[in-house]
Amino acid sequence: MKIVINDLLRAVSIALDHVEAEVVGVTTYHAQRVAYLSVLTARALGLENDSLVYLAAAALLHDNALFEFFDDEEDIGAHDWMEEVMGKHCTAGEENVKGLPFYPQIEHAILYHHERADGEGVFGKKASETPLFARLIHFADALDSEFDLSEQSEKKYHDLIQYVQGQRDSCFDGECVNAFCQAISYEALIRITKDNIKTVLDDLIPRQEWDMTSGELMEFADIFARITDIKSKFTSEHSLGVAKKAYEMAEYYNWDEDISQRLYFAGALHDIGKLMIHSDILEKPGKLTNEEFTEIQNHAIGTFQILSAVKGLEEITSWASLHHEKLDGSGYPFGKTASELEKKERLLAALDIYQALVENRPYKEGMPHAKAMEIIQKMADKGQLDAEITADIDNYFGSKTAVSD
Repeated sequence: MKIVINDLLRAVSIALDHVEAEVVGVTTYHAQRVAYLSVLTARALGLENDSLVYLAAAALLHDNALFEFFDDEEDIGAHDWMEEVMGKHCTAGEENVKGLPFYPQIEHAILYHHERADGEGVFGKKASETPLFARLIHFADALDSEFDLSEQSEKKYHDLIQYVQGQRDSCFDGECVNAFCQAISYEALIRITKDNIKTVLDDLIPRQEWDMTSGELMEFADIFARITDIKSKFTSEHSLGVAKKAYEMAEYYNWDEDISQRLYFAGALHDIGKLMIHSDILEKPGKLTNEEFTEIQNHAIGTFQILSAVKGLEEITSWASLHHEKLDGSGYPFGKTASELEKKERLLAALDIYQALVENRPYKEGMPHAKAMEIIQKMADKGQLDAEITADIDNYFGSKTAVSD
């Protein structure tokens, strides 16, 4: 399966930015600005072509595990970026990306992206001990966090340059400082204000299309499913559960391996839009208000917005983002009816409900297969779910349950 890696990573970074904004208050497109500053600085150091693509990839994913270590509202409000928390999020973020096909090219870039040039960072690595990619990402991340480069002024630019020079050989290594001052003019910063960043990155970074193997594709999907599911302790294994069941049902239908892989990918990323929903709503223990329920529903639109930005994922985008649609038009976000929903979309809709019913969550034990099927069958009887697919789910997973019993 061919995927333009630039598009996919940028799309995921937008979702991650919503998480980072919730936790530490950065503004939208933070990861893309970090990629932009890192790549421009790297070019001044003589890096080019594939090296710039890999650096941008690491920059876009540098905070992929950030939310994992802010477990509740009190933590989010109280943490003052303690070294322990930074170290954990760097370590987990590095683990999350080890399955990527280009991991050897970005090894330790995420792990060490909070290291200081003087060795006073999280892991005590000096600049001479820290990979260049990690130093570049640290540099760009620190500047955007400190100055919020989504808005610019000449005064801010001069303050930034003064700050950079003042941090030479303490926070930032001299090599990066020199390259940054050579590469980043006021005009270069003006280009990344507001919503210009997508066009700027497209012009700056060579586009790279990956023809992924089955294993690479599924590992890629697993990574982003884990990132999505960590957002809510209530659904910590939901996305991977849907992905695995989608793959099994594709095999049950004797669909070819390409379709099976695509369904796995769609299942793994079907809830990626939840990264854009505030945790206060996702984790609310009581009944949601009408406004809060509408916000929850928007996660399906978020999934559509994120995946539709990626060339080559058109089918997967449809399968993933329509998982809350119903055949009778009562679903969301688009209110589609039976004539507008094909079998793969119907399958994911049914599996999403089935997985939610049978999985364990902190507030409930998962239902046995038979009990879950009673609920799903009632929905099929009402014309909301596909009756044939409902029967197939019962046949396949019912037989597996019987064997395990």
